[in-house]
Amino acid sequence: MAVRLSTDDWWLIAFGATVVYTAVMHWCMPTRRARLRMFAAPLAGWLFLLPNAAVKGYSVPHTLFIHSGVLLTFVVMLAPIARKVAADIREQEEKPWDRVPLNTFSLYWMAGSGTACTAAGAYFWQYLVHG
Repeated sequence: MAVRLSTDDWWLIAFGATVVYTAVMHWCMPTRRARLRMFAAPLAGWLFLLPNAAVKGYSVPHTLFIHSGVLLTFVVMLAPIARKVAADIREQEEKPWDRVPLNTFSLYWMAGSGTACTAAGAYFWQYLVHG
């Protein structure tokens, strides 16, 4: 059964996803520099994804679905391992000349959760966007 969401609904969802992403990234990122980098993602989405989609003829709901999905994927990927990621970021910024080794669990978590979110987005696409 398809859920019919209007373009206005997708704008609200995209705005909500941006707020959630911004709040979680502010909580996850340990330094001002790291927070500024993470805040660039939604801004880039709004400034580049939407006009690019319009030029290519993609519908607004499709574009907002992708934008929301990408932001929420980052939340799922980073929030559960925020402490470890924050410690690694802080260490890397304090010692830019040394490479901080990758944490195996964090790497697998990010790859696995990112893949799961992408699969969920592909599955729900037909029910939420094509309605």
